Amino acid sequence: MFTSVLMIEKALTSEDVEFVTTLHGDEDVAFHVLLQPRGDQADRLLRAIDDVALGELDEAAREDETPEGEEAAGQGRQALDVSLVALRATGSGAEGRLIEDHPLDALKALVDETGADEVIVLTDPHYVEEFFHRDWASRARHKVGVPVLKLFSHSKA
Repeated sequence: MFTSVLMIEKALTSEDVEFVTTLHGDEDVAFHVLLQPRGDQADRLLRAIDDVALGELDEAAREDETPEGEEAAGQGRQALDVSLVALRATGSGAEGRLIEDHPLDALKALVDETGADEVIVLTDPHYVEEFFHRDWASRARHKVGVPVLKLFSHSKA
């Protein structure tokens, strides 16, 4: 069985589920999902710049409406649960947990704990972070010791 750690920031869409569950053909895959709820104030400026770069000025203006704290954690738990159910419905094994602090440390620990074969980072585009190689995938490549695949989700967060 192939083991993948899947880092996400929102609920998987049906397209996302189909995409990640078919990456390895007919091989059985077990997913260990990590979700970090959005809503960190430090990320608001970067998200707003990404929205402007994508021409989504309305989204940039609404960044202050992004839930934070307990509200973000509650929504994150729901997104994780929906994603796990969707992965399991394809016949894949799926477990998951929320990340609150230090996502790369949590990722490294989970890769070591599960003996994962790969990491898949599935997020919306984050152009500013990607340009400076500060996105999860770029940073994880230097930390986890297994291949890291970066994919873009099929819907805007």
